[in-house]
Amino acid sequence: MDLLAKAGRLDELARRGESDRCARRRLDRLLYEQGRGSDLRHRAERGDKTAFYVLVRLLRDRGDETVARQAVADIDQTDVYATQLAHEPRTRVERNGSDE
Repeated sequence: MDLLAKAGRLDELARRGESDRCARRRLDRLLYEQGRGSDLRHRAERGDKTAFYVLVRLLRDRGDETVARQAVADIDQTDVYATQLAHEPRTRVERNGSDE
């Protein structure tokens, strides 16, 4: 799966991800690394829980806490883990970009 990701073969990862959990997770991680929030949201809206969690994390990493909370409300407000991710306090490192 890493080789497909390194080669940028998103379509193949997505195809394999329909039946292979590892391919699905690798695709979601690649989309996160590339900052492709709209693709993650699309996948999350279609039931990919990993994409959902990664989307919330991406939005928070960008400093979009309100958008992350809204995504949880829009996609699955009953998901306890996603709600926790969206509402966890930002650390000093996240706020300042360093721990000094």
